[in-house]
Amino acid sequence: MSTISLEVFLGALALVLLLVETFATVPRKLIAYAAIGGLLAALVALFFCAKGAVPPTLVEFYKVDSLALFYKGLALISTIAVLVIALEYTPVINQFVSAEPEKTKEAGLGEFYALPLIVCVGLMVMASAVDLITIFVSLELTTVSFYVLVAYMRRSASSLEAGVKYLILGALSTGLLVYGMAWLYGLTGQMTLAGITDKITHWQGSTAPLLFAVALILAGLGFKVAAVPFQIWVPDVYQGAPTPVTAFLSVGSKAAGFIVLSRVVEMLLAKDSAVAPQVVQVLLIIAGATILFGNLAAIAQTNFKRLLGYSSISHAGYLLLALACTQTGALGFTPSEIVAFYLATYLPMTLICFLLLAAGRAQGISEDVASFRGLARTSPVLGFTLTLALASLAGLPLTAGFFGKFFVFFSATLEGNYASLLIAIIGAAAGFYYYFKIILVIHSLPEDQPPVIQLSVLSKCLLGLFAAAIIVIGVYPDAVRNMLVK
Repeated sequence: MSTISLEVFLGALALVLLLVETFATVPRKLIAYAAIGGLLAALVALFFCAKGAVPPTLVEFYKVDSLALFYKGLALISTIAVLVIALEYTPVINQFVSAEPEKTKEAGLGEFYALPLIVCVGLMVMASAVDLITIFVSLELTTVSFYVLVAYMRRSASSLEAGVKYLILGALSTGLLVYGMAWLYGLTGQMTLAGITDKITHWQGSTAPLLFAVALILAGLGFKVAAVPFQIWVPDVYQGAPTPVTAFLSVGSKAAGFIVLSRVVEMLLAKDSAVAPQVVQVLLIIAGATILFGNLAAIAQTNFKRLLGYSSISHAGYLLLALACTQTGALGFTPSEIVAFYLATYLPMTLICFLLLAAGRAQGISEDVASFRGLARTSPVLGFTLTLALASLAGLPLTAGFFGKFFVFFSATLEGNYASLLIAIIGAAAGFYYYFKIILVIHSLPEDQPPVIQLSVLSKCLLGLFAAAIIVIGVYPDAVRNMLVK
């Protein structure tokens, strides 16, 4: 089976659900359940998709390897989780979408449940894209859908502000990316990554025009992955966007940006590449700045979503550091595989945080960290799960997050990038401080009424699966590793 059929199926399902929203009067939650069912079917079918199963006419543009299959799986899982979070967040959407929420309780919900499917299609195509046009089209399919989702709560000033900031800065980054691709095509005469690799490994003459094109492309992709100095949109957008959309940006969008960046960096750092030394230096500088900025800025945050935004920036720094390290043979991982492993560990722990944030917000609990004081005492299971997720984000041993950071740190050691390693250690120490500060709040005695969060059966199942994944990967990382290197 070809993965293209899965993407066509999901795209068609999204269109059907949008038509149902427009012309039918079915309960809107059925649209969400239909979308989740379709995604689960696609996830099961993905296990039967073979590597290299691509029609001959698309071989130059579309690639199905272990890395692509892995990222497609991440896209499907994250989209399923986002829809479950969206179901918990429904009361808030009703409040800020409809002018009369009491009379039109389901106004606009259908689109909110269907649009993530379109984002998922873009993410899956992006995982296999190996030429500039396919990369750009799939990236924009994802980004344009996010423009709508970020500003979806049109009666919320913060959501509209987040949408405007994301739109303006997203358009700027797209312009930089397209301009860089145009320069690269003009210099090499090639659109496929393989063809461009061949040209830059046999480059003759000055590398200045090539470096200019590379700088533009890295700047455009730097926005997508929230790397410094292109991260200015993250805190406000994360805080203002609907919580399910913030979760999607944090996991799905970041994974999509890094699969593209991984393939581009592989091209630029190929053996005998004319620009490899300069690209490595740029990546190391950006990685160090991103790690320091994200972790140090997160220390002072009191809003949980905003803190997770700065945390997301810091994790982007670790991933960029992994891409800059080419001497990873002793680990049995390529840099791109280390990035994929890290993202797989990042997914469950981040989505646990956003699921509880969304459920709490829908039940009247604010997004301030102080609002979760005493959660472990009123809901011991939820308190333990959130503690586990935060400990994993910090990189505590025997959790999934530990091995993600371990592989990055070990890669920097093998490469001899001791300055970057020191920066990463400083960032990790800062991370332990602000993550465990939240854990302390969760387990403290409540000053007033302790928070009580009720979850649906579907959310409880998702929470249990993610908590189990954090523990299993923390004890047996080969569970994920074998999917990447097989």
